[in-house]
Amino acid sequence: MCANFVPGSRQSVSVVVVAFNGLPWIARALESVRGLEAIVVDNGSTDGTRDLVRARFPDVRLIEQANLGMGGGNNVGMRVASGRYFLLLNSDAWVVDGGVDSLVSFADAHPDAAVIGPRLRNPDGTLQRSARGFPTLWRLATEYLFLRKLAPRSTSLNAFYAGGFDHADAREVDWLYGACLLVRRDAADAVGLFDEDFFMFSEETDWCYRFRAAGWKVWFCPDAEVVHLGGASHGGRLFRENLRSHLRFFAKHQGSRQAERARRLLLWSLRFRGLLFRGERGRDYRDAARWLASGRVPALLERRE
Repeated sequence: MCANFVPGSRQSVSVVVVAFNGLPWIARALESVRGLEAIVVDNGSTDGTRDLVRARFPDVRLIEQANLGMGGGNNVGMRVASGRYFLLLNSDAWVVDGGVDSLVSFADAHPDAAVIGPRLRNPDGTLQRSARGFPTLWRLATEYLFLRKLAPRSTSLNAFYAGGFDHADAREVDWLYGACLLVRRDAADAVGLFDEDFFMFSEETDWCYRFRAAGWKVWFCPDAEVVHLGGASHGGRLFRENLRSHLRFFAKHQGSRQAERARRLLLWSLRFRGLLFRGERGRDYRDAARWLASGRVPALLERRE
């Protein structure tokens, strides 16, 4: 279990919320962290997000900028934050009562923890699995060829999503889904902030990989809970960007040869999916496969649509 809360420690937390057309959920996100230093970094919203923040949350610092992606937006917020800890909260997520206290208490009790993540819930109360394993070619295959569906709780077939881990106990993990993360400032100062080449997706994977390589730990803390809508912050429209992030991770951490193998694996997986599915979903897979076939990894990483 996570440690007991030390009174007053939550005042050492700075909340950073990156928004891109965050209505209507950002209001609930900010309500859940009232009383803490909060910074909203708006990546060019056009839906009234900025007006809502100004009108309903005058104590929140609002930074307006062009869209730098999730990592870039969070970096801007962290650079102006004053707390010992950064709470990085998606605009479509909100903290359940006491969640911040539990995360800070756990971090204070584990000084080698760089990142602590809460248990995530879907709006209907069901568990949203947030513990993850670092990408490997086998783990990509289990995901994109649907092998993990054969045995969802199997570690061998579902290590990418930490198969077998029930999210009931505090545990060290490879990395955590970034809907809500408490990050130690000292660790971020030592390792650096997000790599902004990851525009969206895998930015937290890369960060946790760098933290762990430097000797820090990443922990899951189930005593803290956060409700996460999922997908609202990007609308599910960035499948190609997700694929690009996989390739970037492999190229950065495993070398160009493994990245090229990952490209070919994804290409043939999506061609298979394109044959298997009809309608818009099948078209999306076929479009993604054509993109993967259009060049080798270095060229694909240079392009941004």
